[in-house]
Amino acid sequence: MKPKIPVVLVAAVILSLLSGCGRPLRMNQLQFGVWASEKDLWDEAVFRWKKAAAADPRSVAAHNNLAVAYEKKGQWEEARKEYGIALKLEPKNTYVKYNLDMFQENMDALKKDEDRKGANGTDEKK
Repeated sequence: MKPKIPVVLVAAVILSLLSGCGRPLRMNQLQFGVWASEKDLWDEAVFRWKKAAAADPRSVAAHNNLAVAYEKKGQWEEARKEYGIALKLEPKNTYVKYNLDMFQENMDALKKDEDRKGANGTDEKK
């Protein structure tokens, strides 16, 4: 005769196994944002990184990534603000410094291009 295992015990074991299996499949907000950015889903990336920054306002990665996403979307002031926050949180972070330097170079080039167009009244490139 086989011993009877209580159904509740079996259900509890199955639930604990299933919940354990699901954890590695869940991405946190930062990782989800990276995935979205790799797929050029910048609105989704911004959404995820905003959630990450709200959950942890001291997350340098969340603010730096948000800045990159805003830059990609052409939202320059938002990008500048997020780079500033990231740099303030971690002034020696080489990734943030590099991204901010590249951002500033791009902004300088944009301004020169706008100034050139404004001075000529037209775009010289054809």
